Amino acid sequence: MVRKGAELANSFKPDVIIALGGGSPMDAAKIMWVMYEHPETHFEELALRFMDIRKRIYKFPKMGVKAKMIAVTTTSGTGSEVTPFAVVTDDATGQKYPLADYALTPDMAIVDANLVMDMPKSLCAFGGLDAVTHAMEAYVSVLASEFSDGQALQALKLLKEYLPASYHEGSKNPVARERVHSAATIAGIAFANAFLGVCHSMAHKLGSQFHIPHGLANALLICNVIRYNANDNPTKQTAFSQYDRPQARRRYAEIADHLGLSAPGDRTAAKIEKLLAWLETLKAELGIPKSIREAGVQEADFLANVDKLSEDAFDDQCTGANPRYPLISELKQILLDTYYGRDYVEGETAAKKEAAPAKAEKKAKKSA
Repeated sequence: MVRKGAELANSFKPDVIIALGGGSPMDAAKIMWVMYEHPETHFEELALRFMDIRKRIYKFPKMGVKAKMIAVTTTSGTGSEVTPFAVVTDDATGQKYPLADYALTPDMAIVDANLVMDMPKSLCAFGGLDAVTHAMEAYVSVLASEFSDGQALQALKLLKEYLPASYHEGSKNPVARERVHSAATIAGIAFANAFLGVCHSMAHKLGSQFHIPHGLANALLICNVIRYNANDNPTKQTAFSQYDRPQARRRYAEIADHLGLSAPGDRTAAKIEKLLAWLETLKAELGIPKSIREAGVQEADFLANVDKLSEDAFDDQCTGANPRYPLISELKQILLDTYYGRDYVEGETAAKKEAAPAKAEKKAKKSA
């Protein structure tokens, strides 16, 4: 489809390309733009992963010589209208190419809430929680800064206040729809500068393998990712020199403070628990399944693919900015726990978790 679009563009040489739709149409338009401007492009080279896309060795080709890009978003979630990211799939091989470079940022974004007034409830929920995840991961990213922090926090504040009403009332509450639409773009600006983390790394692979909507995949994973990241003694430290110590616990606590979830005197652990409780309540209110299994993924299929999912997630472009650099085995444990609807607990393997209920049952029988 993308190649056909680029061929069509070459047939009449437009000087403006307009992307109208949600994340997928905007990503497709970005790739068409690249192929129109630079037909010689090799996506394998453009998709090379770098710890920081601002310091990549392979330079992205200059964009905007033949045409400008205007993105008009009709969903409230992806933020693609203001971000330097796009994902394209090679239909012949099934290979996904996640592209990341500021050259891909549209020249103009049109954010008009009138275009989302009739958005279905499921799309509102998935997109809204995608935006929540964008802001959450941007705030704890190793590349977060004073410039991105305010945007991430403001997006979360708007989403906390207006997402439930936007979901339940739809076009009957145009103010809520407008605020959520704005929040999604604000969160997009935040992660365009601070980048994301392993929640998105795993969501990309989970969605690709099992056709789970991207926002839903993030919603399923985000709480266990917070539990994983909120650790002052990680197994492995991220490689950025300016990130001199683990800060995710403190940063999550700051989010809880900003959202009014914490009480005077609360310690960091209590604030994080209240943040998790708010997220779980929000997900339940928006009709999100409690596990990957409840989302319809068969156990045999999941277990057959979980090793590959973990390896591919480790190699995702988003992994480098996560506040805790993961081991592949740790990503696998997060995926397994999320599949079965269990809370991630540091140091607990799947074998231990499966053995615990059996051990308790055996002890109960013995005492009886």
